[in-house]
Amino acid sequence: MKKSKKFVTIRDVAKAAGVSINTVSRALNNRPDINPQTKAKVLKVAKELGYIKDATALSLRYGLSRVVGVILEDSSNPFFSEVLKGIEVKAKENGFNVILMNTEKDYGLEEEAIRTMLSRRVDGIIISPTQEKTEDMKLLLESGTPFVVLGVHFNEENIPEVYSNDFQGAYAAVRHLLENGRRRIIYLSAYLYKSVAQMRLAGYKKALEDFGIPFDEKLVYEVEEGIEQSYQKVLEIVNSSKDFDAVFCFNDISAIGTVWALKESGRKVPDQISVVGYDDILFARFIEPPLTTVRIDKQQEGELAFELLLKIIKGEKLEKKKIVLDVNLIVRQSS
Repeated sequence: MKKSKKFVTIRDVAKAAGVSINTVSRALNNRPDINPQTKAKVLKVAKELGYIKDATALSLRYGLSRVVGVILEDSSNPFFSEVLKGIEVKAKENGFNVILMNTEKDYGLEEEAIRTMLSRRVDGIIISPTQEKTEDMKLLLESGTPFVVLGVHFNEENIPEVYSNDFQGAYAAVRHLLENGRRRIIYLSAYLYKSVAQMRLAGYKKALEDFGIPFDEKLVYEVEEGIEQSYQKVLEIVNSSKDFDAVFCFNDISAIGTVWALKESGRKVPDQISVVGYDDILFARFIEPPLTTVRIDKQQEGELAFELLLKIIKGEKLEKKKIVLDVNLIVRQSS
C-alpha cells in the first residue's frame, strides 16, 4: 500500500527556517512581536513546504473549531443562495468556515442535521427551520450551543432570530393591488404552521380591512412552495371557475409557477389578473412580464445572522435578540 502523506508541522517549518517553534507560531498567527524580515522568511518557508494549520489542534487549544453550521430548507432556492452568500462573506471576514446541510423542508432531516452539527462540535448554528414542530428548538436550547434562527419567528423570547417584516411586506403588496382596482385577491400561501405565512396572511387581511373588503377564507390556499406545485394549484383554481382578479404569492418561486399557469389557461397578466411575488430573487425581473414583488435584502439577512451568532459565541451582551429587516415593494409589469 502507498504510504499516507505526512503533514508538515510547525516543527518542520522551524527547522527549515532555522528559527524556534515559538517564532514560527508568532509569524503564522500574525503577531506583532516579531521582526518583519523574520516573519516574511518563515511565511515563505511555510508556503514552500506546504504547511497547513491544524484546525483540530487549534480547537483543542482554544476551545473553538472556527466552524459554524448552516441548516437551510433548500440552498438551491435562489433566496437561500443569496442568504448563504451573506453568511459566508461574514464568516470569511472573521476567520470561520461554514458547513452546510439541506433539509429539503423535511422535519426529520432537520432534526438529523441539528444532531450532526452538534456531534461535530461546531461553534454555532444558523438554522432556517420548517416550524412543523418545535422539539428541535428545545434540543438546541438544551444543548448550550449558540444558534440563530433565520427567516422565521418564534414567540419564545430566548430564541435569537433574524427575519424580515413579513406583515409590512404583505400589507404593501396587497394594498398595491387594491389601489389598482383589484378586489378578489387570492393569497397563495405556504403552509400556515410557518410564522412567515401567518404574518403575511395578517398583512393581507389588514390591507383588505383598510379598504373595507371582507376577508374570504376561500381565497386563501396553502401550497407546498415550488414552481410546479403553484402551477398545478393555480390551474386547479382556474378550472374550478373561481372568481379572482389577482394573486399574491408567498414567494417569487410560487409567482413564477402562477404566471406560467395563468398564461397556459389563456389569462392575460396583468390585464385580466395581476400577480405579486415575494423575495425579489434575481429571476423576478427577467420573467415575462417582469414580476412585481416584495424585496428582502437577502445578503444582509445572512450577514446579520452571522454577526448575531458571533456575538453569542463570544459571550457578548446582546442589545436585541430579535432583528427585523424592513422590506420594499418593487413594482414591475405583472401588476
